[in-house]
Amino acid sequence: MLHRFDLGLATLVAGLLLGDGAALAASAEKGKEAYMKYGCWGCHGTVGQGGVTGPKLAPDPMPAEAFIAYTRTTNRAMPPYREPVLPDEDLADIYAYMQSIPKGPDYKAIPLLNP
Repeated sequence: MLHRFDLGLATLVAGLLLGDGAALAASAEKGKEAYMKYGCWGCHGTVGQGGVTGPKLAPDPMPAEAFIAYTRTTNRAMPPYREPVLPDEDLADIYAYMQSIPKGPDYKAIPLLNP
């Protein structure tokens, strides 16, 4: 359950992420570095594809507000990454990285998968 402060913080950060282009200073390049630095890749895969212990995050990540709220508070399936551990700027960059990951090719375009 979100506490009022956590929900307010998540809303604020989401507003910064989703605000006009001038307010959106998130960097996918920095996000990739932060994603690796904070160990997100260990559960979610190096490109957010998911793994045995963590769900798929990309491509097409969940809405920013949900991503931030879950990362900050979680449901105990993963540890909460509070602001002192994972700064808001780094979290915004990680989300930008997840958004930057392109969809893989359609299986129909891969000859080996289409005998």
